[in-house]
Amino acid sequence: MYKEYKQLNLPEIDREVLAFWDKERIFEKSIAERDVEDSYVFYEGPPSANGMPGIHHVMARTIKDIFCRYHTMKGQRVERKGGWDTHGLPIELSVEKELGITKDDIGKTISVDDYNRKCRETVMMYKDRWDDITRKIGYWVDLDNPYITYENDYIESVWWLLQQLYNKNLMYKGYTIQPYSPAAGTGLSSHELNQPNAYREITDTSAVAMFKIVGSDNEYFLAWTTTPWTLPSNTAVALGKDITYVKVRSFNRYTGTPMVVILAKDRFSHYFSEQNPDLKPEDVKPGNKPMPYIEIVAEMKGSELEGIEYEQLLPYVKPDGPAFKALLGDFVSTEDGTGIVHIAPTFGADDFRIAKQYGIVPLMVKDEAGNPMPLVDKRGRFVAEVTDFAGRYVKDYGQVEEHAVDVDIVIKLKEEDKLFGSEKYVHSYPHCWRTDRPVLYYPLDSWFIKASSMKERMFELNQTINWKPAATGEGRFGKWLENLQDWNLSRSRYWGIPLPIWRSKDGTQEKCIGSIQELQNEISKANAVLGKTQEVPKDLHRPYIDEIVLVADNGEALYRELDLIDVWFDSGSMPYAQWHYPFENQDKFRFRYPADFIAEGVDQTRGWFYTLHAIAVMVFDSVAFKNVVSNGLVLDKNGQKMSKRLGNAADPFETVAKYGADATRWYMISNAQVWDNLRFDLAGIEETQRKLFGTLYNTYSFFTLYANIDDFRHMEADIPMWKRPEIDRWVLSALHSLVNEVDADYANYESTNATRKIMQFVDENLSNWYVRLCRRRFWKGDYTDDKISAYQTLYECLITLAKLMAPVAPFFAEWLYRNLNGVTRHEPHQSVHLTLIEESSSDLIDKKLEQKMEYAQRISSLVLSLRKKEKIRVRQPLQKVLLPVLNDEFIELVDGVKALIESEVNVKEVEYLTDDSGLLKKRIKPNFKTLGKRLGPHMKAAQEIIGKLSQAEISAIEKSNEYILNVNGASFDLNLEDFEIAAEDIPGWLVASDGPLTVALDITLTPELIAEGMARELVNRIQNIRKTRDFNVTDRIQIDLERHPAIAEAVAQFGQYISDEVLAVRLDLLEGVNDGEVLDLPDEVAVRVRVELA
Repeated sequence: MYKEYKQLNLPEIDREVLAFWDKERIFEKSIAERDVEDSYVFYEGPPSANGMPGIHHVMARTIKDIFCRYHTMKGQRVERKGGWDTHGLPIELSVEKELGITKDDIGKTISVDDYNRKCRETVMMYKDRWDDITRKIGYWVDLDNPYITYENDYIESVWWLLQQLYNKNLMYKGYTIQPYSPAAGTGLSSHELNQPNAYREITDTSAVAMFKIVGSDNEYFLAWTTTPWTLPSNTAVALGKDITYVKVRSFNRYTGTPMVVILAKDRFSHYFSEQNPDLKPEDVKPGNKPMPYIEIVAEMKGSELEGIEYEQLLPYVKPDGPAFKALLGDFVSTEDGTGIVHIAPTFGADDFRIAKQYGIVPLMVKDEAGNPMPLVDKRGRFVAEVTDFAGRYVKDYGQVEEHAVDVDIVIKLKEEDKLFGSEKYVHSYPHCWRTDRPVLYYPLDSWFIKASSMKERMFELNQTINWKPAATGEGRFGKWLENLQDWNLSRSRYWGIPLPIWRSKDGTQEKCIGSIQELQNEISKANAVLGKTQEVPKDLHRPYIDEIVLVADNGEALYRELDLIDVWFDSGSMPYAQWHYPFENQDKFRFRYPADFIAEGVDQTRGWFYTLHAIAVMVFDSVAFKNVVSNGLVLDKNGQKMSKRLGNAADPFETVAKYGADATRWYMISNAQVWDNLRFDLAGIEETQRKLFGTLYNTYSFFTLYANIDDFRHMEADIPMWKRPEIDRWVLSALHSLVNEVDADYANYESTNATRKIMQFVDENLSNWYVRLCRRRFWKGDYTDDKISAYQTLYECLITLAKLMAPVAPFFAEWLYRNLNGVTRHEPHQSVHLTLIEESSSDLIDKKLEQKMEYAQRISSLVLSLRKKEKIRVRQPLQKVLLPVLNDEFIELVDGVKALIESEVNVKEVEYLTDDSGLLKKRIKPNFKTLGKRLGPHMKAAQEIIGKLSQAEISAIEKSNEYILNVNGASFDLNLEDFEIAAEDIPGWLVASDGPLTVALDITLTPELIAEGMARELVNRIQNIRKTRDFNVTDRIQIDLERHPAIAEAVAQFGQYISDEVLAVRLDLLEGVNDGEVLDLPDEVAVRVRVELA
C-alpha cells in the first residue's frame, strides 16, 4: 500500500528524511558508490563561525548543494569537505568588544598569549548553529573532517605557498601609502576596499586653500581638497604640464585683502563670474559663488610654473629637506577643483610617488621609540606637534565632537587669510569592510605580493573560466584584473597566520621558511650559533613564533617580521592547505585540483574568488576553478539591505522551521536568476509551498487513492508506448523533453531555468491538464489496459519528477521517491540521491504531438480568458471559436485536438479562418523595450513605418518571425519580439492573442445554448449534493425538482443528459417541493430539490 496522508507538512517531511539519511548514511553512500577517477571537484568557501548564519547563507549553500547533488546523480564522485575561516579582523574585533579593550591594550592589559587564546575560543562560538542550519537546509558537506585555518597543518601549507612566491621574486617589502583602518589598527589590501558597500557617499567640508608664492606680495596658488585634515602635512602642489593656467586679480571674499590667484583656465568660470575693473573689496561677499574679479593678469602653461616655491601653509612641523614647490603631475586634471592638487606625501599614493620623484620630503615627527611617523597617528588622531588640533580624530571613528576637525581647520585658514572658499561636498569615500569606519591612506612598511606583474596571465586564464553570469567574469572581475595592484599582505594584528620571514635588523639578510621541518633545521643552526635551546613551537601563532630567532648564512641574527598575513590569503590557500599539500595527500590533491565548481555571493568576486585565482596563477600557472556561480544579494521584500537594526532580517532557522527547507530553497532559486538580487518575501515561500509542493502532493494523493483501491504496484508489464492513449504518449513525451532540458540547465549551472521548467510542467501539463483530463480513467471500475496505462504513466511522471527535483528539493524528492519506489521496488536504489539522471531516448519524444497539445492548451487558455473577461461561465456552452491559420501545419495539428478544445472551452465547433477572409484585422506597433536602444534616433520614423504595415505584411511577420526594417538609410533585422500585435474585436465576437496565435469567440447566446448551460449548472449542483451526503460513486438516485421558468427548458431539452450524469433513475419537475435543499443557480435563480437514493 502506498502511504496516504491527511495534509502536506513539509517541516515534518524534513525531519523524517533527515532521520533516514542519518540512519542509512545516504550522504556517505552517495560518495562511496562513485569512482574517485570520475570526480567532480567542489571547494567549500570557508565561513567564519563567530557570527550567526543568515538567510543569505541559505541561498549560497543551496546553490552549492544543487550542483553537487546533480553531478552525483550524473554518476560522479562529489566530495564536499567543509571548512572554517578562523583568523582575521572579524574575530579580533569581536574579542576586543567582548573584553572591552582596544588593539593598544594587547600586550599591556592582556598578554598576546591570552588574547589569542580567547580568539581561538571565540572563533567557533556559533559552530553548533552553523552545523544545525547546514543540516536542516539539506546542505550535504563533510562537517566531521573540516579544514580549519588555525591548525598547524593548514598554516604549514600556507607557508609553503608563500615560499613559492618568495622564491619566484613575487614578494617584496616596501614603504608605501596603503589603505589603513585606524579603527582596526591594520593595513588593508586593495581587494578589501573593493568589497560591496566599501565605498559610501559621505558629506565632507571641502576647502580651496591659498598657498602664497615666495617673494610676492599677494600671489597664491589655489588648491582644492576634500580632506582639509591633510593640509598640515602639505609639502608641495602639483600642476598639469600642458594645462593652461590663469592669474586672476580680485579680493579675498572673507578679509577683503587684494590677491592674485593662479588656477586652471578651464576651471576659471567655476570660481569667477563677471569682470569689474572698478571692483572694490566691499563688492566681494563671502556668499559670492562664483565671485567677481578685476582682471586676468596672465596666462601660462603648467610647465612654466614648475619649481616655483610657496610659503608653508600651516607651519606646525618644519621639513628636514626640500619642500613647498610647484611640481608637474600626470594625475592632475581639470574635471573638478582648481586644476592644482595639494600634495601631502604621507597621505596619498600619487602624493607619495610625485614627492619621491622630485625629492620633496614628507613632514614627519618621532614616535615614542624614536621612529619617524606622520602627523596623524595610527589611531587616526593628530600628533601633539599639531598643537591646535592635537589628539583630535581626522575622521569619524566614533568620537563625540561639536564638529569635525576639517571644519576647524577651514576656520583657521579663514582667520589667517589663507582660505579662498569652502563648501559641503558629497563624494564616495572608502570604509573598512569590518569596522564600517573610514579608511586613511597611510605610509606603511608592508610586505607585498607582486600581483601586478602577473595580471596579464591572470586575465588570460580568467577567460577560460565559465562565470555565471558571464558579465561578472568579464566585467567586475575582468576589469579588476586589468587594473590589478600589488597585494598588501601585511596585517599588524595578533590572531592570524604569521608571515614566515625572518630578517636581520638592518634588513640586509632574510629567510622565508616554507615548512615546519625547514624551521626545525634553521632553529638547530641558530641554536648552535647563538647557544640557545629553541624548539619549534607547538602552536605556530604569535607570540610563540615571534620568540624564534634564526641566523643568516653569515651568522647574523634574524628576527621574524611581526606582521601577520592577509586573512584572504588563508581562504585562497584552501585548495592546497585543506589537504596539507604538499606534505601529505599528494594523490588526493591530484584528483581534486582545480575545482570543477565553486559558488559564493557577489561580494566574493574581489575577495575569495580573486585570492583563489591569484594564488593558483602565481604558484601553479593554473586556474583554481573552472566554473563559478556568483549569486546576488538577498534583500528584503522592498529591495532594502537586511539588517537586525532595521528589523527586516529574515531568520533562517524560523523560516525553515515554518515553511520547510525545500519551499525556502525552491523559492530562492526560482524567484529570480540566482545572480540577480533577490527580494526575499515570506509570501513567496508560501506561494511556492502551495503552487508547487501542494500541487505535487495533491497529485500524489490522487494517485495513491486509486492505486491503493486497485492494488496497482507496477507489477504488470509496461504497456507499449504505441498501445497507450494519445494523452499518455503526450505527457510522457513532454516529461522526457523536460528531462533533457532540465538536465542541460543543471549542466550549464542554470538552476533558475530548471526550477521554472519543472514548475511549469507540474502546473500546466501534469496537474491542470493530464490528471484533470484523465480522472475518469482512474476511478472507473474496470482494471483494463487503459487504466493500467494511466497508472504507469502517472507513476513515471511522479518518480521522474522526484529525480529532477532532487538537487533543489532534496527532502520532498526523497519523500516522494521512497513512497513510490518503496511499494513498487521498481528501482534498486535506497534513495533518490543514489539514482541517476539519464538522458531520455529520442524514441520517447514526439515533438509534433507536444506541439499539437500545446496548441490545445494555448487556445483553451485564450478562450477561457475571454470567458472570464466577459463573465461568461464555463458551463455555458458557446457556438463557435474562430482560429486564424498560422501556417500549413496548423490545421493538421489543431484538427488532432479539436474535440479536446471543444470539450475544454465548452464550444460547439472550432472553425479556421484564412488570411483572405478579411474578417480579422490586426494592429501593430513597435516594442519600445526591445527596439528603443537599438534604433535610437530612428525610433520615431520606425514607429510611423511599422504602424502603416498592411494586414498581409503583419501576417508575414507572424509566420516568418522576421522583418527587415529600412529607416533613414539604415537596415535592421527584426523578429516577432520586436513588435506588439493585437487583434481588433469583431462585432458579436471577442478576440484574444498570444503571440501570433489568435482566437475569436462567438458570444451570441441562443435559447438552446442557454438551456444547455442551465442543464450543466443543475448537474454540478446535484453532484455536489451527492458528495456532501457521501453517496457511493455507483449509487443511483431519484430527483424531485421545483418547477421554475429558468430551468423548465433545460429539463425539457436535456433531462436525459442530466439524469445520465448524476445517475438518476427519475427526474420530475413538480410545482412545489416542500422539503429538500435549495439550489442556488446563475442569475439569482433559486429552486428547491429533493434527492433520494433509488
